[in-house]
Amino acid sequence: MGPKRLVRRGFMAVEALFNRAFGDKLNPYYHLGSLTFFLFWIVCGTGLYLYAFFDTSVEGAYRSVEALTHDQWFAGGIVRSVHRYASDAMVVTMVLHLARYWAFDRMRGFRWFSWVTGIVLLWLVFAAGVNGYMLPWDRLAQFVTQASFEWFDWLPMFGGTLIRNFIYDANVSNRLFSLLVFIHIGVPLLTLLLMWVHVQRVPKATTQPPRPIAISVGVMLIVMALVQPVLSQGGPAQMAQAPATLSFDWFLLALYPLVYAWPIVGVWALVIGGSALLAVAPWLPPKRVGAGFRLTVHPGAHAVPSRAGETLLEAGLRAGLALPYDCRAGGCGVCRCTVLNGRVDLGDYQPAALTEAMRARGEALMCCATALEDVEFEVDVPTLAGEGAVEKGRYRATVEHLERLAPDVVRLLLKLPEGQKLDFVAGQYINIVLDDGAKRAFSFANAPGASDRIELHVRLVPGGRFTTHVFERMRVGDPIEFEGPVGRFTLHEGERPILFIAGATGFAPIKSIVEDAFARGIGRPMWLYWGVRERKDLYMAELAERWAREHAHFRFVPVLSDADGDPGWGGRRGLVHEALLEDHPDLTGFEVYACGSTRMVETAVPDFVAHGLPENFCYSDAFVPTAAPTPEATAAN
Repeated sequence: MGPKRLVRRGFMAVEALFNRAFGDKLNPYYHLGSLTFFLFWIVCGTGLYLYAFFDTSVEGAYRSVEALTHDQWFAGGIVRSVHRYASDAMVVTMVLHLARYWAFDRMRGFRWFSWVTGIVLLWLVFAAGVNGYMLPWDRLAQFVTQASFEWFDWLPMFGGTLIRNFIYDANVSNRLFSLLVFIHIGVPLLTLLLMWVHVQRVPKATTQPPRPIAISVGVMLIVMALVQPVLSQGGPAQMAQAPATLSFDWFLLALYPLVYAWPIVGVWALVIGGSALLAVAPWLPPKRVGAGFRLTVHPGAHAVPSRAGETLLEAGLRAGLALPYDCRAGGCGVCRCTVLNGRVDLGDYQPAALTEAMRARGEALMCCATALEDVEFEVDVPTLAGEGAVEKGRYRATVEHLERLAPDVVRLLLKLPEGQKLDFVAGQYINIVLDDGAKRAFSFANAPGASDRIELHVRLVPGGRFTTHVFERMRVGDPIEFEGPVGRFTLHEGERPILFIAGATGFAPIKSIVEDAFARGIGRPMWLYWGVRERKDLYMAELAERWAREHAHFRFVPVLSDADGDPGWGGRRGLVHEALLEDHPDLTGFEVYACGSTRMVETAVPDFVAHGLPENFCYSDAFVPTAAPTPEATAAN
C-alpha cells in the first residue's frame, strides 16, 4: 500500500471516529479550510489589541510586552496567549488541509492553482509567525532573530553582513523594530489577499465554520490561555550571551534547530527542494488528464460541462445550480443523487453515508463522484434553480389574454409584474393556487426565454372549479397566484432520434420542448404523434404542420381515436401509441416522451418497452383531472 493510500485510509478512519463523537455536521475535519479562516481572524483581532500597547523601540519592546502580560493579565495576558495558540492552530489546520487534499489526490487538473497558492500561503503564515516571535525581544526572540539572519546570511546577496547587526546590543536599533512591525502587519495583509484568491477556484467555498465549531475553538483557546499562559522567556535579549534553555514552539519554529544542527546549505536545500516538490505534486507522477464530460442534472435537465477530475457537485455549483450539500467530504450524505445514465467513479466516502443498498439503487454522493463519461443524474429536490434563475416560490401574475382554441380548450396568457421573469425548463409546469389553498397544475406551453409571459392550455373539465372559472368568469386583468417552476418532464441531452406522443392537452409541454429544441438548434430527428378524439381537438394542428414544413428533421402525425363521424378525415385512426408502433416497430435506438392521461401513458409505456425501448429512455408525464395536483401534471380542473 502506497503512502498516499495509507494517509487516505487514516483520514477516513479518523473522520469516521469524529463522526461518531460529534456527528457529521460538526466534524472539524470537514471544515479545515473555513477553520483556517476563522483562526486567521482571531490572530488578526488579538494582534491589533497587542499592537495598541506595543512599544516599537529596542528598550521599550520587552517592557511593553511584560506590562501587557502581567499588568493586564485579565485581558492582555489572555489575548497574548490566544494570539499565540491561534497561530499554532492555524498551522495545524493548514497542514491537515494540505495533507488531506494530497491524500485524496485533489490537486490535479484545474485544482493545481488552489494547491500552489495553498503552499505559498503556508510559507506566508510561517514567515508571519516567525516574525511575531521576534517582537517581544526576550531570549527566545534573540534566538529566532539571530538564527534567521544567520540562515539568510548564507545567500550570496548578503554575504554574511546581516548577522553583524546582532553581535552586540548596541548594534540593534529602533529602525529594526519598525521594520519588524511593518513586516508583521504587511505579511498578514498579503496572506489575506492570497487566501481570497485561493478560494476563487472553489465553487461556493465557505469561509466560516459552523457556529458550534467556532465557539468550541474559541473556548478551547481561552482555556489553554488560562491553563498554560504564554510568557516571555529568560528576560530581555542579550546579544553577547547565547540563550541556554528555551521552551520551543514546534509548530512555527520546527526548522530552527536545523540551522545549527545542519550545514546552512542543507537547510536551504530542504526548504527549496521540499517546496518545489510540493509545488509540482499535481503533476507527479505524470498522468494523462482526460477531457471533461457533459452532465445533465435533474430536475430541470440542466446541461452542465464538467472538467476532468471535477466532482458532480463542483461542476453543478460552478454552473450556479442550487445543489444540496454540507460536508463536501463524503461523510454526511446530504448530496446524495441517483445516476440515471453514464458511469461515475464513486470516490472515497464514509460507508454510513452511502450504503451498499444505496449503491445498488444507482445512488452516489455528488461531492465524491466524478464522471467517467457523459452522465445524467437526478437530485431529490423539488426544483433546481440555475445561475440567475428565480427559485421555486409563489408569484402573482395577471391575465393578459384569453383565446378559445377549441370548444373545450382555452389558451391562457399570463403576464408577470414589471421587471420580473420566471426561469424554467421546457416541459416543466406551475401550480395555480386557488383561494382556499388548493392547487391545479398546468404545463408551460411556451418555450423558456427572456419573456415575462406564461402560456397555458386549459381544457374544460366538467364540474372543475378552476377550469369552469376560466371558461365562464375569468377576464383579462384578473390576478392569478401560482407556484413554480416544477417538474422533470424535460428534454434529455443525447444523440438518439426523438418520438413525442401527446394526448389532448398533453400537447402543451411537447410544444414547449419542441419550440425550445428549435431555438437551441437541436437537429436530432423528431416525430410528434398527437392523439385526440375528433378533428376539432387538434387545436393547434396548423402550428405543428408549419413546424414540419420549416424543419426537415421534424414530422407530425395526428391520430383520431373517434373518426367514425368524420368521413372526410384522411389521416391516421385508432390509438395514438399504436400508430407510433406501426411506424416504428423497433424502438431500440429511440427516446420516447409521452404526455397525456394516465390511461394513455399506462397503456403505451409497457408496449414501447416490449418493442425494444430501453426503460431509461422512456420519459412520461401523466395527468388526471383531480382536485389535487399530481406529480408532473399538465392539466387539472
